[in-house]
Amino acid sequence: SSGNIRVYCRIRPAFDAEAKTVVDFIGEDGSLVVIDPLKPWKDGRKIFEFNRVFGSSATQEDVFRDTKPLVRSVMDGYNVCIFAYGQTGSGKTYTMSGPGVESTKEFGINQLALNDLFLLSDERKDIMRTKLCVYSYKIHVLMVEIYKEQIRDLLADDPLLTNHTLEIRSCMNGNGLPLPDASVHPVNCARDVIDLMKLGDVNRAVGSTSMNNRSSLSHSVLTVHVHGEDTSGNIIHSCLHLVDLAGSERVDKLEVTGDGLKEAQHINKSLSCLGDVIIALAQKNSHIPYRNSKLTLLLQNFLSGHAKTLMFAHVGPEGNSFGETISTLKFAQRVSSVELGATRLNKESVEVLELKAEVKYIIL
Repeated sequence: SSGNIRVYCRIRPAFDAEAKTVVDFIGEDGSLVVIDPLKPWKDGRKIFEFNRVFGSSATQEDVFRDTKPLVRSVMDGYNVCIFAYGQTGSGKTYTMSGPGVESTKEFGINQLALNDLFLLSDERKDIMRTKLCVYSYKIHVLMVEIYKEQIRDLLADDPLLTNHTLEIRSCMNGNGLPLPDASVHPVNCARDVIDLMKLGDVNRAVGSTSMNNRSSLSHSVLTVHVHGEDTSGNIIHSCLHLVDLAGSERVDKLEVTGDGLKEAQHINKSLSCLGDVIIALAQKNSHIPYRNSKLTLLLQNFLSGHAKTLMFAHVGPEGNSFGETISTLKFAQRVSSVELGATRLNKESVEVLELKAEVKYIIL
């Protein structure tokens, strides 16, 4: 379907259950009212509108329930991109990959989405035996991070090669990202993916900031590549991109110096480039500055209307992070105003495939 980038806002529980929060009201319709703790009530009230707002009591399952139809459309041939945005410690990684323990109760979107894709794949295999034109699937994954403007392959055979950096090339190479050299792993069940994600997480660049002692200093991208073929020979190729962005706070809030400061500056630069791209898209500019950062270049295809895109904006409810909360909400509001073109279905009928083979034969 054509239309806007969907934006869901998620408010994490307060660190101190007794403390007063800045959240005044959450509407069923996606409205959110926050109050500036430093201003009188009327002046400090700010209203935002999103597709959905999840309050602090929402579970991972609640959040996934609304995301599931989007995830499932990957199996029908649509590219889907889901990304988590917000300041450090606002719950992005928790939403995307859970608390990192083996508790299935708290699985994040990454694990829940993959469980669901394999479930759907198995269901369709069973129908396959009794009915024509249902797909059988091959699923592959790759995982990369953008760290200090370098793209690192998190699933490379030799994880000790920390300089295993990848170049962005315009050739898509079937993996849905312009990274022909990334290592791509076949997966047969959700367990395979969870094992690979663990390996990827171990290889991620992690550092400590004053906001969060296990703060990720990089953007990570987990790509699930789906190749489906039905009994008549029609083929779909599609991708699900699950993106956990680095924290979006101002450098002075982080109390970092030296290398840490450089890392924070790289993160801020790439996020402000993402902001520039979003503004240019919202204003329908003829030039969209995708080339200004590796992050925007990597996500170019999904921001330019070739994918169904969903952004999770994460905020903490504490008064002392109100400034960051407002800037996240303003950014998210801007993202929700971006109108993308119609999303493409990545499906090739038998006739098209035969025609391509013929053309290739003539050229050869």
